[in-house]
Amino acid sequence: MGGPRDQEPPVLLESNPTNQSINTSPEEIKLTFDEYIKLDNPSKGTVITPRIDKDKVVFTALKNVVTIKLNQELEDSTTYVFNFQKSIVDISEENPAENLKLVFSTGNSIDSLSISGSINFHFPASKPDYKNIVVGIYPLGDTTDVFTAPPYYLSEVDTLGNFAITNIKNGNYLAYAWRDANGTLKAESKSEEYDFLLDTLKLEKNIENVRFNLSKGDLTPIRIVRTAPFGKNFDILLNRTPVETQIENKDLGKEFFYTFSDNRIRIFPNSPKADSIPFNLNVKDSVGFVKDSLIWAKFPESERRPEKLQITANSGKSFYKDLEIELKFNKPIKSISLDSLFITYDTASIIPVRRSMMAFEDSIKMDLLKIRLSIPDSISKDIFTIKASDSTFIDIENQLNETPLSANYRKLKRESLADEIKGSILGAKPPFIVQLINSKNETVREQFLESSNDYSFKLLEAGTFKIRVIEDLNGNKRWDPSNFNQRRLAERVFYFFNAEQEQALLIRSGWTLDEQNINATDPTGIQKRAENHVDNL
Repeated sequence: MGGPRDQEPPVLLESNPTNQSINTSPEEIKLTFDEYIKLDNPSKGTVITPRIDKDKVVFTALKNVVTIKLNQELEDSTTYVFNFQKSIVDISEENPAENLKLVFSTGNSIDSLSISGSINFHFPASKPDYKNIVVGIYPLGDTTDVFTAPPYYLSEVDTLGNFAITNIKNGNYLAYAWRDANGTLKAESKSEEYDFLLDTLKLEKNIENVRFNLSKGDLTPIRIVRTAPFGKNFDILLNRTPVETQIENKDLGKEFFYTFSDNRIRIFPNSPKADSIPFNLNVKDSVGFVKDSLIWAKFPESERRPEKLQITANSGKSFYKDLEIELKFNKPIKSISLDSLFITYDTASIIPVRRSMMAFEDSIKMDLLKIRLSIPDSISKDIFTIKASDSTFIDIENQLNETPLSANYRKLKRESLADEIKGSILGAKPPFIVQLINSKNETVREQFLESSNDYSFKLLEAGTFKIRVIEDLNGNKRWDPSNFNQRRLAERVFYFFNAEQEQALLIRSGWTLDEQNINATDPTGIQKRAENHVDNL
């Protein structure tokens, strides 16, 4: 009362067994401190290696003594490590005991081998978050893995993204890293980032410079959840969003059209059908799982009222010379009245939208209309607005747009543009996807480099950007996550960093930035200076 605030952590005075003791197999562990202490979620906060059944372990604290009852037999000739991290704190100010670790062996020697390295993220947050990142290893031949059981040895990652697993018995191991957000010491592929080494670690001496690159990769195979008529239409509901969708029917694009949104494929007929109609459906998800099905769809008469026609425009976009407008519809479009579709740039001037300016992205979906036209420099206005009155668009269910369309686009002046950003990609081979990302984390430009390491973005709106590169190994023009079941790693993703080791790249009007080179990050695995420890078993 009235004295200085306690800022000193509790200090361990003695332990039973003692640290580094051998030939001991305790039923319980006692830790005695120099002040009264309490426990802060010790079951989760204490890392015990190798793996034991933590559900049987009971932690208690009385005055200045912590007692740990193991309630299980320990393995013979094995070194155990109890890393208490921040789970033991003093009563007064909850200062955690620092660097508190107990090591003992049930055999006549202490295992001393170690594995160390670092963590990277393919898609990092603005500030890398290493909280709850765990690195674990499993003995080769163990029937469990990172998705089914806690690891045999493990370590948490520090605030700089580094890790070290110590006191390991020599042998062959499989290694994993993941974000253990729910504290189960297992990875959840649906929600948690993870990575794994393809090669077996042959641990005969210390292994350093192990690299993990974390990203998400949902291993739930894609499947059809439900199929059923929806009014006059037919729905196919999937459990997840595919990256590739193929629907085959000889009348698709003539008698039938479809849309896809929210994991739902909806097939629209031009008119009700008396018989069931066959459709071949082939869908592929991001990790490579494929579902191929023959579906018999019914399109009955129905009194169900059709959904209203809705339009979403890519309004707010800036452009230099070519105005590119996208109109997304919730249903396939059957007809457009060009008389009421135009672009205006002042109260008296309009540009009619002509058939030659328009194209649907997919003729068997007819739900994404692209309008493109060049705006001459002689028109000095800044804002261009596409307008469509009500009843301009008619969908396949004969519904008209009830609300007029109005969407604005901003024309940029040449003198306000930066000239170019260019550079080379070092330490990797094409093909590459190079993305220019603005301060809102939107991809504003994208290039596919099939055979070149040199990128260039010209005539850019001034601002702050970052550049992301995807090492597109299979050339499918998208990033592919890992597939643990197929033993395939995620495609590497790396970024431009400035002299201050930040991703921000500032460019102003009239500027040209050359030699903005991008270094590929280290791949998953043991880096070359330590590669002699890898054994392809």
